[in-house]
Amino acid sequence: MIKAWVEEVIERLGREKISDHETEKYRHSRDESYHPPVDPEIVVFPESKSDVLIVIEIAKKFGVAVTPYGVGSGLEGQAIPILGGISVNFERMNRIVEFNPEDLTVTVQPGMTRMELNKAINNHGLYFPIDPGADASIGGMVATNASGTTAVRYGSMRDQVLSLEVVLANGKVMKTGTKAKKSSSGYHLNGMFVGSEGTLGLITEVTLKLHGIPEHVVAARCTFNTPKECAEAAQIVLRSGISVMRMELVDAISIQQVNQYGGYSYPEKHSLFFEFAGTKAAVEEESGVTEELMHDLGCENWERANGSKERADLWRARHEMAYAFRHMSGMAISGGDVCVPISTLADLVVYGRELIDESGLIGGVFGHVGDGNFHTLIVFNPNEPNEVKAADYINEKLAYKAIEVGGTCTGEHGVGLGKRKFQEAEHGEALVIMKKLKEMLDPHNLLNPGKIFL
Repeated sequence: MIKAWVEEVIERLGREKISDHETEKYRHSRDESYHPPVDPEIVVFPESKSDVLIVIEIAKKFGVAVTPYGVGSGLEGQAIPILGGISVNFERMNRIVEFNPEDLTVTVQPGMTRMELNKAINNHGLYFPIDPGADASIGGMVATNASGTTAVRYGSMRDQVLSLEVVLANGKVMKTGTKAKKSSSGYHLNGMFVGSEGTLGLITEVTLKLHGIPEHVVAARCTFNTPKECAEAAQIVLRSGISVMRMELVDAISIQQVNQYGGYSYPEKHSLFFEFAGTKAAVEEESGVTEELMHDLGCENWERANGSKERADLWRARHEMAYAFRHMSGMAISGGDVCVPISTLADLVVYGRELIDESGLIGGVFGHVGDGNFHTLIVFNPNEPNEVKAADYINEKLAYKAIEVGGTCTGEHGVGLGKRKFQEAEHGEALVIMKKLKEMLDPHNLLNPGKIFL
């Protein structure tokens, strides 16, 4: 027997926007994390703000949980509808609402992916630079405050959002900002909703800053004997005022894994990857200075690439690293994504590597060391309790150590289900304020319940 609220959703939205098919429920029960899947009762595919308002109205009327879904590329379970209810997939809301190239701004619906956006704007000489790796939806990237490899220059999603249109749990629609590049008017509501993981409202429009496509791009790579030397070298680049576009660390074990996975022959040593972008004169100078600095620090295997194919080949060891670990049949993947003050980065990278080595598990250390954000990627057998416990222990120890030195338990993946237990240690009294904001905006706990807070 169909539930009354499901019947009302079908009646008001139309059957073509609803699915209760088992394959769709399965797809929306999980993301790319190892957290246990939970099926929603139905999946809704809104095509407009009006459709979202209807979903919220019915959810409020019947007390049904609503969980937003982008493309399912999250790593902490944010899209898992742990109380069932409605999974709201925004893939049909994927249009550009307004494009102002002269202002370097664009307003998009949340279901547009970052690659779709860049395809639409690149011929105007503009691009959107935030690159978390996956072709994530803009709405999902806002919800988790994603960043990625270009964060050393452009920061995170929070730095790129000018305004949001949000449907609140009470059915009201609000704007969080303007199209102006800055404002001193009132509270900074953009910052509150970016990273809120769908717990405070459903995003229906995003206004973003855009940037000019760089004239010239150069990539480079070098190796060191230890991950600590890599991290210390990254610090020196930053202190030298060199404006790198990307600066990534990949440890030797990860390079070995990539070589085995793809049949490559990259030097199996701890590696630093660079990308420089801007005017040709500036890029040539900065890449040249960096090469000198690295050689002064004792690097080996310095290699530089100019053309797009050559750059892609050089960076392949970084881009394919996660897949190299994930392809192991029957194994699960977990990992941390801590972010710490630059001065503590080298010691934390060493600590993370030591934790993995002591566990006996296979795993790598890599990250966006230009902004203090690095990851561990741990492979374990989900059917072996001791391996599950060991993987959890690594993540927990690393998160608490990051918090202890003044950092955060998550630099870009978000809290979701996996990082909830660290929130009190990181935020203290501020966590009370966060919970009160949630209670005020969503008093019946209908929006993505169970995320961020225990």
